[in-house]
Amino acid sequence: MPGSLDEWRTRTGGFVPRPDFDDYAQKYSRYFAMQRRDGILELRMHTDDGPAQFDFAVHNAWAQAWLEIGNDPENEVLILTGTGDRWLGAPDPAPAESARRTTSGPFPPDFGYEHGYYDATKLMENFVFGIDIPTIAAINGPSIAHTEFALLCDITLAAETATITDPHFLVGTAPGDGQQLTLQEILGTKRASYHLYTGRPIDAREALELGLVNEVLPPTKLLPRARELAETIMKQPRTTRRLTHAIATRPWKRRLVHDLGFGVAHEMFGISTGR
Repeated sequence: MPGSLDEWRTRTGGFVPRPDFDDYAQKYSRYFAMQRRDGILELRMHTDDGPAQFDFAVHNAWAQAWLEIGNDPENEVLILTGTGDRWLGAPDPAPAESARRTTSGPFPPDFGYEHGYYDATKLMENFVFGIDIPTIAAINGPSIAHTEFALLCDITLAAETATITDPHFLVGTAPGDGQQLTLQEILGTKRASYHLYTGRPIDAREALELGLVNEVLPPTKLLPRARELAETIMKQPRTTRRLTHAIATRPWKRRLVHDLGFGVAHEMFGISTGR
């Protein structure tokens, strides 16, 4: 934030304080390891400082973290990555069975809206509409799901071991909570439909050919490359960086307005009827 504005706000008074980095870094430390240097915020997903494992607490935390990150004017570029050799895993060693248990009932009466529909929409809406700075994803390995955030970023890097997949249909759930939307936008209708029905993982090289990612690198070079790009972006004026991000994310904003609620509602309806 320009220092002149800080001085002006002090004189005029009445402004609500923005989120403090130390506060929200601690608040979300169970889910993310955060560090910031010269305006570049690195957000590393983790579980007990190992590869991140999906559960509904993580699902809930994502949307709230995006808002606080986006509302901190000291954040200028975001790098999003995972821990170790996986982007996101299941707590069970058998991902398909874990996914069946995660998406099957019985749920509490209010689950469908609070942790189904609401969290699923806000975790994407808040990422796209709430973060107004350039974003870089570094997909550090294979994932059971939820690589949509990486695809929503302005620049997406992938380790040679990375995979992108949407497993919902394979576990008896309609694919509607976000990954399908990114595949439809980038791959087109026909290619996306194939992957939604088959759940076949897209490896890093194929993802590069299909336009899902921008670069494929050895795992050891992934984060250094993300930092290099972030430092290059930081050389341009603050307004230029933020307005370029606004231009880059305009298609995603349109897509979310048109299709996100429709997809999530259909997925939740299928779950609520017991499939």
